[in-house]
Amino acid sequence: MLVSRRRALLSESLEPMSLPARHSMDLLAGVHRRRLPVGPGIEIAILDWGGSRPLALLHHANGFCAGVWGVVAQTLRPFFRVVALDARGHGDSSKPKEREAYRWECFTDDLVRVAELLAAEQVEGRVALGMGHSFGGTAMLAAAARRPELFERIVLVDPVLVPRGEPIPPERAEHGKRLAGAARERLQVRASREEARRTWAGRRFFASWDPRVLDLYVAEGLRDRPDGQVELKCPGEVEASIFEQGGTIDSLAAARNLEVPGLLLWARDGNFPRAFYESVATAMRQGRVEDVAAGHLLVMERPDLVAAAALRFVRDTASAQAGER
Repeated sequence: MLVSRRRALLSESLEPMSLPARHSMDLLAGVHRRRLPVGPGIEIAILDWGGSRPLALLHHANGFCAGVWGVVAQTLRPFFRVVALDARGHGDSSKPKEREAYRWECFTDDLVRVAELLAAEQVEGRVALGMGHSFGGTAMLAAAARRPELFERIVLVDPVLVPRGEPIPPERAEHGKRLAGAARERLQVRASREEARRTWAGRRFFASWDPRVLDLYVAEGLRDRPDGQVELKCPGEVEASIFEQGGTIDSLAAARNLEVPGLLLWARDGNFPRAFYESVATAMRQGRVEDVAAGHLLVMERPDLVAAAALRFVRDTASAQAGER
């Protein structure tokens, strides 16, 4: 009865709110930081915006951190208890040294365990909304397909989807090599956060970012060093290893096993063919694709659009579920 009532409330009241530009610390106001044990020697750090509402669990893209979800989190916060995680090797989570610790299946394992631990704290006993960006979307799809009782619905934000058994096109393989090489060559240490913010703001890579998200990345993606400088929390070698070990999760197989509603947000200016996204959505029992006018890093570029699309999807699926009862 309680779950049904919450679904009804979601279907009636989910309307996105636009957030004014504000300092990153405001977007992290009230956040509780925790570390959850997920396996031998591995702890996953989370940012928990708190509350007693249904749970939303967010997974970032390769090389980034939980904090970049701050704008999305504050938009979702009136309706959900929002939790974003730092994947292993990223942010404040454990950073194992072994290359094989960054196989994509490991991230799915971690996500399932985090979902189990957080769901146990909820009245509903599950994740009401799972969101993942890029390789985080791949992990979210695989986790929800493996453990459908843990997830009510998922939103995959320009996920990296690859059908196992098919050859990777040469241009995609070359693109992956370039990304891995760039990660290894990236300058890891900066004089200060101010210097990092000033330098990054002048680069083409960050030109389309929402300034609030760039502030969040500067605040959460760098750690203080004893010598007074700052350093990227995700080592370049970790990021490169993840790029090089991608493509091992069969997206179509996971989609066929998915029992919960799934939304794929496709970046119009991104790198992936929409036709394959359509085939993945068709393989799902309740899947659909929605376009977003942004590049692959749309969580950083258009966080308000991402949050609005997620809330529409929650409202629509909650209404459909209420109508079935």
